[in-house]
Amino acid sequence: MFKKVLVANRGEIAIRAMRACRELGVATVAVYSEADKNALFAMYADEAYYIGPAPSSQSYLNMDRIIEVALECGADGIHPGYGFLSENSVFAKKCENAGIIFIGPPSHAIEQMGSKIAARNAMVKAGVPVVPGTNKAVASEEEAIEIASSIGYPVIIKASAGGGGIGMKIVHSKEGFKNSLHSIQSVAASAFGDPTVFIEKYVEEPRHIEFQILADKYGNAVYAMERECSIQRRHQKLIEEAPSPVMTPELRKQMGETAVKAAKAIGYENAGTVEFLYSKGNFYFLEMNTRLQVEHTITEMITGIDLAKQQLRIACGEKLAFKQEDITIHGWAIECRINAEDPLNDFAPSPGKIKRYRSAGGPGIRVDSGVHMGYTISPYYDSMISKLSAWGQTREEAIDRMKRALYEYVVVGVTTNIPFHKAVLRNPAFREGRLTTHFIDDHKIIEDVKRVVIEDSAKGATLASALENKEQKIAAITAAVGSYMSNAQKQTK
Repeated sequence: MFKKVLVANRGEIAIRAMRACRELGVATVAVYSEADKNALFAMYADEAYYIGPAPSSQSYLNMDRIIEVALECGADGIHPGYGFLSENSVFAKKCENAGIIFIGPPSHAIEQMGSKIAARNAMVKAGVPVVPGTNKAVASEEEAIEIASSIGYPVIIKASAGGGGIGMKIVHSKEGFKNSLHSIQSVAASAFGDPTVFIEKYVEEPRHIEFQILADKYGNAVYAMERECSIQRRHQKLIEEAPSPVMTPELRKQMGETAVKAAKAIGYENAGTVEFLYSKGNFYFLEMNTRLQVEHTITEMITGIDLAKQQLRIACGEKLAFKQEDITIHGWAIECRINAEDPLNDFAPSPGKIKRYRSAGGPGIRVDSGVHMGYTISPYYDSMISKLSAWGQTREEAIDRMKRALYEYVVVGVTTNIPFHKAVLRNPAFREGRLTTHFIDDHKIIEDVKRVVIEDSAKGATLASALENKEQKIAAITAAVGSYMSNAQKQTK
């Protein structure tokens, strides 16, 4: 096992990786930017090192500085979390060259899956079903128009290097195609430094279903069941659940074994996720995320597998301790991403200081967070406040527990998307499991959000007031903040 691991990330995912290390007796190292010098994750680690100014390009994306710190402090492993450098094959290679274990897949696997065109071609070769479309980059505007016409509208234009819902656009007719093509090429060049795009047939009434993969260095691979991720805005997930309401044992086996085939085809190791589009009985490979997913929590809740610990064990050379038949589903879990953003203003970020805060709790509730009372949501990074997860014996119980948890959750000082989550969970179609990636628009959820905001305002004010007293003490504190306050042994350098 590792002796010391540097976590090259921030916020809740940094704390999540450090918790796994602490349970395994592994020392942890945080790296932080100027904006995060007083952040919880930096205090939670055994050691913490400053790596640069607030902009991520000068700190969390500074590969050489992060590796320099790892060598300086004697870390034998680097955990990248998600986002930032987690799917950067250059960084993984730099770690390998420096003699530091990258806690993730090998650089060649990241590189192959990092290009959607290369990934698509690898899946075709492996016999994995893909959406009808191009297997190479679009060379010209004329070629793109011809391809779209031959596939048939609607089509979706995608940036080859895209990710996180960025760099894709649905086009319903020839009239709007040229402008959409140029728009995506521009976004791709700006966001990813690569204007390469390709075109696929747009799948009608799609559901987004992904399979969690674990693979060791000895050719063993399993799927740790699936997650439904169809509740999205701008192709970015907001609510996930495990298992999927549409799944049958036969379909799960077929999709799960296909996901394992996809992973083995590229020599994959460690934790990863194979994402599919599902529609009307058919499923198609979408992409592979070569890292730990944001929503890994709900897979842990229904399978009992600690995915972060598995990452560490696999990376240091251990074999998988279980086989496919050992993995079973227990209950149902739902995750809501609690973000500092305004759903009534096109989900615009809402940075600022959290003046009063009380996270939810009680039976079946898990909160993964890196914030606390007085914490400032920075405009430099993702606006996530926490990942709120609820578990129940049945889907109905999980939904009811999540509704209760959202009722309890109080965040004052920034606008949050909590009313959005309440609106979705109250929707009859959601309760019935009738989901697509267009759920928000199809069911006019934003109109429901307006009603929720009005209905909840009085009760919200009452709960918020309970967090304030004459001494201005914190009325409730999360377990993570407790660790923050008690960690007197921390070294900050």
